[in-house]
Amino acid sequence: MPLMTLAEVEAVACAAHAAQKDKAGRPYAEHLRAVAEGVRARGGADELVAAAWLHDSVEDGVLSEEWLDAAPLSEVTKDVIRAVTKRSGEPPQAYAQRILATPGARLVKAADLAHNADPHRLAVLDAPTAERLTRKYAAMRQYLGLTADD
Repeated sequence: MPLMTLAEVEAVACAAHAAQKDKAGRPYAEHLRAVAEGVRARGGADELVAAAWLHDSVEDGVLSEEWLDAAPLSEVTKDVIRAVTKRSGEPPQAYAQRILATPGARLVKAADLAHNADPHRLAVLDAPTAERLTRKYAAMRQYLGLTADD
């Protein structure tokens, strides 16, 4: 079976997250697109761009692990999606270690964190939420050894 094209991956991701909004009330597909573009801008190949489109799909429960196992995606794409999928009760340090141990996952997470921590996105949230998220994202950047340029 041939692998899904990036256009097919984008369509699946957008359809899966169609009912979802981000913390600011925007369509979730905007976040997925920004992360995919961020991966591409950071030099990520198509396998990582595909992972960016699907990076929250299993974690958010819009696609199942069984779907991912059977999907016509490269093993690199699947491994990165699995690596960036947070597990219930998992300490942030353990999550970061799994990302660091998976080739390509750090780049996808860097693009995700960059978009999540965008000051324009945070500015529309209430102050306590924005402050909490800013601390959370900064801590994860530190665990992953990311700099301001990543």
